[in-house]
Amino acid sequence: MDKACPVVLRNRDGRTEILVFRHPLAGVQLAKGTVEPGETGLSAAERELWEEAGVRLKADRLLLEWQRRQGEPVWGIYLMETVNDLPNQWEHFCEDDGGHVFQFFWHSLSQEPSVQWHAVFADALRMVREALVRAGK
Repeated sequence: MDKACPVVLRNRDGRTEILVFRHPLAGVQLAKGTVEPGETGLSAAERELWEEAGVRLKADRLLLEWQRRQGEPVWGIYLMETVNDLPNQWEHFCEDDGGHVFQFFWHSLSQEPSVQWHAVFADALRMVREALVRAGK
């Protein structure tokens, strides 16, 4: 796997929500980053969540491997520990690409991604939803 994508879910008022963020230049996204040499996908997911969101959680398990198109990076999409105590929204400074402030919030899994979503991450969200349904979540 080339990329690790940590998926954080919570349950609010009978609906499942996924943690996402608004990138100031590239739309709404899921946390994701490169798996470094010698690093497992699980540890990369934990590190990426810390670097991009300022949140420390353990990776629970691999939900799916996903490649949007042939020749593109393969993503390992990891379910993280379920949480219900994170804020509804927050900002976090991420040092990637010269530094950006990411605005984190929760998106209902039953809601389609809006035009504000980066296309790759909108596709990834659909794949996450399908994998969760298959897993009975």
